[in-house]
Amino acid sequence: MTWRRAVVVGASGGIGRALSEALEKNGTEVVRLSRSAEGSGRIDLENEASIAQAADSVSDGGDVDLVLVASGILAPDEIGPEKSWRGIDPAAMARVFAVNAIGPALVAKHFVPLLPKDRRSAFAFLGARVGSIGDNRLGGWYSYRASKAALAQIVRTLSIELARTHPLATCVALHPGTVATRLSERFARDATGPDVSARHLLAVLDGLGPDDAGGHFDWKGERIAP
Repeated sequence: MTWRRAVVVGASGGIGRALSEALEKNGTEVVRLSRSAEGSGRIDLENEASIAQAADSVSDGGDVDLVLVASGILAPDEIGPEKSWRGIDPAAMARVFAVNAIGPALVAKHFVPLLPKDRRSAFAFLGARVGSIGDNRLGGWYSYRASKAALAQIVRTLSIELARTHPLATCVALHPGTVATRLSERFARDATGPDVSARHLLAVLDGLGPDDAGGHFDWKGERIAP
């Protein structure tokens, strides 16, 4: 389907940029927000005032029927993901949670009021298969795994609340696969291009509805276990 107006948070990243371009090619008006942008396009997920200001700016143009939160970090650059419990660092873990879980929750806090109540809308967050507790077979990457598991719970909780006020809304987490971006370049093998992943993610989202709200789906449309 063609979304009328969409907001992409993290639009300067590989997947966020690809999602923005794919939506625009399909005729959607896209508001691109990122930490590296200037003026009204800037948003910092570690600063709630920045998120609130971005939402106020977007609201000047009317409501939005799609919000995509495509931002996230694997680990602070100077540390990298933990290979074992010995590598757990409280400051690094707090930053990963701030960007991957707390920040997206604050985006929901300030952007949900912009969703229409009388027509279809969607609020989607980039999840990760490694955030699945049931799918964890290798261990390691404590902060990233735990932050994405927290995000999945946030999505589930938000979907329940949205169902009461926005019955036509779909709130989900979407796993983009292993994508050739800065986030995964040190670890990716056989990575998919961002443009390919973006097309798949939007196709999956098009096929989901309110009955799927709260779920976590991969880029092939398969549900990921909690």
